[in-house]
Amino acid sequence: MPKTASNAIELGTQAADFALPDSEGVSRKLSDFKGAPALLVAFLSNRCPFVILIREQFAALAREYEARGLQVVAINSNDSEAHPEESLAAIGREVEAVGYPFPYLKDETQAVAKAYGAACTPDLFLFDGAGRLAYHGQFDDARPGNGKPVTGKDLRTAVDAVLAGAAPSAEQTPSIGCNIKWTTGNEPSWFSNAA
Repeated sequence: MPKTASNAIELGTQAADFALPDSEGVSRKLSDFKGAPALLVAFLSNRCPFVILIREQFAALAREYEARGLQVVAINSNDSEAHPEESLAAIGREVEAVGYPFPYLKDETQAVAKAYGAACTPDLFLFDGAGRLAYHGQFDDARPGNGKPVTGKDLRTAVDAVLAGAAPSAEQTPSIGCNIKWTTGNEPSWFSNAA
């Protein structure tokens, strides 16, 4: 199974602005999450085996930490023309099926994925209350077929640190997943078709 690692993004990088629709037609902006002590921007897919493996535990983690102040927003940037299962309507069905308790938005132009430097799904960007990148690593070390339990331990440790007003460890294992399915001709400079 081809896999892509998340790009190296400098910690402290400011969260990029966005205004994207959910499947109900509601547009959500970065400023909607202003004041949250921690914001997780997660680039997800409806079809990637790496996301499918973690999605139930990911939804559970979001529900668990919401009461403590973590805000989560998911973004799907995959080419929905070539992959109809990544369309806005399919996102709505995924929210219902999995029980995602957070907004799941469609980045049809892929501009937001480019602004964040997102490369794979899942690609997780955890920002502190000032909107600075505090964690850009894996959910945990479970991968399709490796038999490791899906716990979200790496992300949990990082969220715990941010919510306590501390910086997560700078030693962060990159996320691994399917590459974002870029629209032909829209691939960013860092994208390699070999991935």
